[in-house]
Amino acid sequence: MSLIDLSAKRLNGPVIRLHPNDNVVVARIPVEAGTSIPGENVVAREAVQAGYKIATRHLRKGEPILKYNVTIGFAADDMPAGTMLHGHNITFTEFDRDYAFCQDYEPLEMVPEAERATFQGIVRADGRVGTRNYIGIVSTVNCSATVVQNIADHFTAERLAEFPNVDGVAAFTHQTGCGMELSGEPMQLLRRTLAGYIRHPNIAAVLVIGLGCERNQIAGLMQEHGLQAGPKLRHFTMQDTGGTRKSIEAGIAAVREMLAEANQVTRQTVPASHIMVGLQCGGSDGFSSITANPALGHAMDILTRHGGTAILSETPEIYGVEHTLTRRAASRAVGEKLIERIRWWKDEYAAGRDTQINGVVSPGNQAGGLANIFEKSLGSSMKGGTGPLMEVYKYAEPVTTPGFVFMDSPGFDPVSATGQVAGGANVICFTTGRGSMFGCKPAPSIKLATNTPMFRRLEEDMDINCGEILDGTRSLQEMGQLIFEHILRIASGEKSKSEDLGVGKHEFVPWQIGIMG
Repeated sequence: MSLIDLSAKRLNGPVIRLHPNDNVVVARIPVEAGTSIPGENVVAREAVQAGYKIATRHLRKGEPILKYNVTIGFAADDMPAGTMLHGHNITFTEFDRDYAFCQDYEPLEMVPEAERATFQGIVRADGRVGTRNYIGIVSTVNCSATVVQNIADHFTAERLAEFPNVDGVAAFTHQTGCGMELSGEPMQLLRRTLAGYIRHPNIAAVLVIGLGCERNQIAGLMQEHGLQAGPKLRHFTMQDTGGTRKSIEAGIAAVREMLAEANQVTRQTVPASHIMVGLQCGGSDGFSSITANPALGHAMDILTRHGGTAILSETPEIYGVEHTLTRRAASRAVGEKLIERIRWWKDEYAAGRDTQINGVVSPGNQAGGLANIFEKSLGSSMKGGTGPLMEVYKYAEPVTTPGFVFMDSPGFDPVSATGQVAGGANVICFTTGRGSMFGCKPAPSIKLATNTPMFRRLEEDMDINCGEILDGTRSLQEMGQLIFEHILRIASGEKSKSEDLGVGKHEFVPWQIGIMG
């Protein structure tokens, strides 16, 4: 998949051609019926919304529809040139893909260490680096969620004023922890997620609270993940402490004791190799694959060359273009890990269900111009950039390999981002075309708009307007550099829009798989 050189072509026509081999163009602006399309020898047969596709030649029934020279579906009928193409006349049909493991692998050309970018980070005792400084309160089970939330709510901005280096007290509650298998993947996944947050470099100290009789026992969590109690990791159960009121009081007292030491941190200059970005997209549109996603991918190419890490996730949202990633895999084993996850989703987890990986994208995606999951995946995969795929992780596994990596997760953004943060992501970058409102404690979330009208309408929530690429005021490469520099500032402590709004209190959502009973 090769991208149009937007640095050499300022966009000002009514449509965008993304690849010479494509049989469609994308409407940059609304196109009226009867409009002659410059350079295509085509007349629009009907009104076409911005972000939607127009056939540039006669299409035969069953012919592949090509965007970026990648198949995004097949013509439902014979259709003349100038026809608007969308879900009503593009069929979603499975087709063979050549995984060509490692065929396009090229090692990164790293920036010399002395020339690498830096940011102002928080260095922890184990050498890892945080971008924020929270005290976390973790529930082992939903039964302790109210106590956990009440403790966190006690620590208002006014009560934290004397601790200026503490970003807040964050509650991490969830809807499970009991009524589930005592062992096996569901419990392992939950504990892996909780342990990832407990160890996270953006967390200075943690209080873990259980009910006492739940299946997810504190002792099991601690033992399974080698967690040791101490001044920075405390725990108790409500049943042993004396109930709801006494547990809230005990929790408030414990956090008070943690605050003074947490406040002692100072930021210091560290290399950008300590930045680990979780990549998300939600509320996508027809411009996601043209502006925000490839621009973010360009920023990730810069970051990984500086030694940092980019985590692409949302397995259903790479389906159909996974072969473009296996071709860049660092080894056949890495590529086969990705295909194993794809097959698990298709053949076991989502088989026969009305889910995104089986074809139909959300109503908002459809309204934004995306016909099916193949087209959405085309744009989603671009967030990771063009570098080699270095490793594939299961959900919430610790990410230890630098560079561009993949983590298995659902496409639901809060669940996916929770896994990335548990894996170590200390910044989230979130692209959106329709306008997703998202925050993610303890990692700051940067939101990138695909188009200028949405950015202006939702500017209070959006950090960066990638719609400037469509407007012709910035190139793809210029936008990628701007995003990279913005990540450095946010990692250094500058607040993102979602942080200013206080978004992120309820976005801790571990992936629930398995049966409940």
